[in-house]
Amino acid sequence: MTTLRAPWKRDLVQHPVPASFRGMTRYAAFLRGVMPTNAKMPEVKKAFEVAGFSDVKTVLASGNVVFSARSASETALKQKIEAALLRRCGTAFLTFVRPVEALRDMLASDPYRAFRIDPTAKKVVTFLLKQPTAKPKLPIELDGARILAVKGREVFTVYVRNPKGQPVFMTLLQKTFGKEQTTRTWETVTKVARP
Repeated sequence: MTTLRAPWKRDLVQHPVPASFRGMTRYAAFLRGVMPTNAKMPEVKKAFEVAGFSDVKTVLASGNVVFSARSASETALKQKIEAALLRRCGTAFLTFVRPVEALRDMLASDPYRAFRIDPTAKKVVTFLLKQPTAKPKLPIELDGARILAVKGREVFTVYVRNPKGQPVFMTLLQKTFGKEQTTRTWETVTKVARP
């Protein structure tokens, strides 16, 4: 009788994890204010690599970077990334770092599930540098935008495009949490968190 081995197990045996990746954590960096007109993703990627991060990948052209690094505090990684961006790109974009595993946990928990949401509404996640000291009374609503929940340093909002086409949800988020934040769509966070 021959024992068959699952293909993925065979791959693990044939392709062990390189020594350079052992003990590494996968992180995501969300850079505030990045767009194709003010930062080229190949340059952003190079800034991360020169700073010593490995397996660097940019996701879309809106300042989303996934990378591997030895475990460190998010603050230490943030400072290292901002300094590297300033040297390479000429701008130290405000950076929000999260472990990819924490993003996957957040996505799996689906904080929107507890709410009735218009099927045409866009779901967005706002990343804060610090956990809010005072919890706002939720939901907060303004012209089709609703802040539904705050969990730690993440804020979960939905919005329906208003007739004026203005990003009301951004105004609402800044009024409520200040400017030290960056926002991504639920779909973008899903792409960033992919294995």
